[in-house]
Amino acid sequence: MSCNSCVSKIENQLINTTGITSAKVSLNPPQAEISMSEHVDTVKLNLMLSKIGNYSLQEIHTNGTSILTEVLAETESESKFLTYKPIILIFVYLLGLVFLGEFHKGYFSAMTFMNNFMGGFFITFSFFKLLNLEGFANAYSSYDIIAKKWNPYGYIYPFIELFLGIAFLSSFLPFITNSITFIVMAVSSIGVIESVLKKNKIQCACLGTVFNLPMSTVTIIEDLLMVTMSAIMLILI
Repeated sequence: MSCNSCVSKIENQLINTTGITSAKVSLNPPQAEISMSEHVDTVKLNLMLSKIGNYSLQEIHTNGTSILTEVLAETESESKFLTYKPIILIFVYLLGLVFLGEFHKGYFSAMTFMNNFMGGFFITFSFFKLLNLEGFANAYSSYDIIAKKWNPYGYIYPFIELFLGIAFLSSFLPFITNSITFIVMAVSSIGVIESVLKKNKIQCACLGTVFNLPMSTVTIIEDLLMVTMSAIMLILI
């Protein structure tokens, strides 16, 4: 869990599970106190939680020792695909739409392709962040090097992405647009890389708090892809 949105989702899912009469979840420490009218084993609870994100529970005995719950029957590759399914679908849709635009013109332009892809990328990702601006800002401040020191940056960042998306699609001052993109995404990638190298188990806020995406190399690739595209376009302008 990385924010209060996670806490609310988990509490609601637990309370709506048959046999559970009450559930109180806390963020720090990350734990859940559950009251039951009938016994519900941990495997079933984790199965219910897997429907809303990459969450799991462990039983804790009164003496402080813990036992690991049974691992759900799914392969690692299947688990990763389900975890990153939202971002994979977004990239596939964006690539499809941009390729259709190039196909309609009758010829392929790498510059136009990258320009339109980046425009669609920023508008789409800003949309998900703005669905819960406060939740995104809180999650973003847990790893971004600027938002850590200045919390308002988390509230501003989605609007920067929205501006960049509109600027790319409208071909507004390409040199300035790509320069801002290069700087913003390069800085953003620093916090992501640090978190991945430290193996911090925190939520990636690239799609806001709508989806529970873990911080991973996928996030690094996403940020560095934007850095690379903006750098190429700066060279070719």
